[in-house]
Amino acid sequence: MELKWLEDFLSLVASGSFSRSAEQRHVTQPAFSRRIRALEAWLGVALIDRSTYPTRLTPAGEAFKGPAADLVKRLHAARAQVRGYQAVASDALVFAVPHTLAFAFFPGWLGQLKAGFGELPTRLMAGNVHDVVMTLVEGGCDLLLCYHHASHPVWLDPARFEGLTLGVERVRPFIPRTAAQDRHWQLPGTPDAPVPFLRYGPNTYLRRMVDTILDRATTPVHLALHYESDMAESLKAMLLAGHGLAFLPESAVSGELKRGDLVGAGGPEWSLDMEVRLYRDRANVRPELEQLWEHLLSTAAASPAA
Repeated sequence: MELKWLEDFLSLVASGSFSRSAEQRHVTQPAFSRRIRALEAWLGVALIDRSTYPTRLTPAGEAFKGPAADLVKRLHAARAQVRGYQAVASDALVFAVPHTLAFAFFPGWLGQLKAGFGELPTRLMAGNVHDVVMTLVEGGCDLLLCYHHASHPVWLDPARFEGLTLGVERVRPFIPRTAAQDRHWQLPGTPDAPVPFLRYGPNTYLRRMVDTILDRATTPVHLALHYESDMAESLKAMLLAGHGLAFLPESAVSGELKRGDLVGAGGPEWSLDMEVRLYRDRANVRPELEQLWEHLLSTAAASPAA
């Protein structure tokens, strides 16, 4: 039996929908369904009544809700307690951060944080959005730094997780300065001259953001796919080498913009603002984390934008 099976079941109880719970748990619906069936197989009883719609629990499922919630709560409390003992040996705070934020936003933000808070031993765990979110959910880090947008929210149970907004990150299209006067590189492109396009992979958060921008465009967009990668840094390298247009967070190209290597392509209709959020597990009461969180809350309260 795996802890995530119990958390999946409780998510389904709360949402009443396999599709919504799969999205909240950052897995595909078939994978989520397999995990629910795995839990049922381990218990030896059906928890979901699959003869009706919408989703409804069986009597066994109703009876299992309370014990499942209690088990999850106890396991997370035990993990937090053990991690508290580990902190005696190492006071470094562990951040789980998506690759793009790890390269672009995190170094500058951490420098500003240290200027106001003081020296802060840290350890960074970088990965894709799904993996870093699950790292927090499964107790593998102290803090999660991630993007948030209303069209594709990162869902974390507010009863268990506390979050705050650190800033806003704008995603917009960029092209090499050498192509700035070339009409073939200008959005929205034309059927006979589509814009060379560098795209994120299908299972990435930034791909969803770019698709949102393109889907809401008021004029048809004509793009010719030249390259695809899950990594924003890889798209930036191809962009700088002149292979096509790429949508990137502004913090990822701030240096290149200052040097004049890149220019923005298109007006504000081709951009999208995402929040940069920081999350913690309320059950994690490490003193170092408590002190940092209090500092962040007081800083946010004092900010004019708060």
